[in-house]
Amino acid sequence: QVQLVESGGGVVQAGGSLRLSCAASGRTFSRYDVGWFRQAPGKERELVAAIDQSGGSTYYADSLKGRFTISRDNVKNIIYLQVNSLKPDDTATYYCASDSKITAQQMGVAPWGALHYWGQGTQVTVSS
Repeated sequence: QVQLVESGGGVVQAGGSLRLSCAASGRTFSRYDVGWFRQAPGKERELVAAIDQSGGSTYYADSLKGRFTISRDNVKNIIYLQVNSLKPDDTATYYCASDSKITAQQMGVAPWGALHYWGQGTQVTVSS
């Protein structure tokens, strides 16, 4: 069983930065690939970034490359999402998610509903 808890969201001005955290419970969590997703009001949930179990491979939505960085600390069981140069369009609820059978590389094409474990989300609001 895996439980995920996001934190680090808030209200920030355009151009600012945030570091989101996803704290995971479960002794085997280091074996799971993890993704960060976001959902803006009225829009579909979309993958932002994903990372494999070792942290050695990362994947990003093409439109977000260069501004978002995903990383993980398998000792602390935390996955981070560093978000820079924020824009009002980045306003959304950000979720971390994982599944024992879906790899980081697959998270960009698999239906997001196929992932079994989700956090409750953290709100990011970017003001212009």
